Amino acid sequence: MKVTVVFALLAAVASAIPEEGYNYQAPGGQGFQYPSAPAQYAFQWDVNHAPSGNFYGHKEQREDANTQGSYYVQLPDGRRLLVEYYVDATGYHPTVTFEGEAQYPSGGNRGYGQSGQGSSQGSPSQLYGTPSK
Repeated sequence: MKVTVVFALLAAVASAIPEEGYNYQAPGGQGFQYPSAPAQYAFQWDVNHAPSGNFYGHKEQREDANTQGSYYVQLPDGRRLLVEYYVDATGYHPTVTFEGEAQYPSGGNRGYGQSGQGSSQGSPSQLYGTPSK
């Protein structure tokens, strides 16, 4: 059944292509090329949604071959991961840092939900267990 459907779909696509070709003329006639211009842009965006605990963002700027930027994310253990980077002819060069100190709640919860039973039902837990060694 699947083979028949795939074959029918391929036949429909092949029959839709015009026999004379597309013959699309580019703007300005044959040989037209858009003028080259150096790359130049800047952007920044952030998400801070307290009810879900989402806090992250990214910013970058570029002028010609000089590209630099940073991005961050709030980690579940309370730290903030920050990556600052630049890009040059040899590639991507990140510097990764962590801000703050990891916080782990005390108690028997191993990070598997509010009850500690590993249930996947309900909303995600905001409690996290100490990492095992």
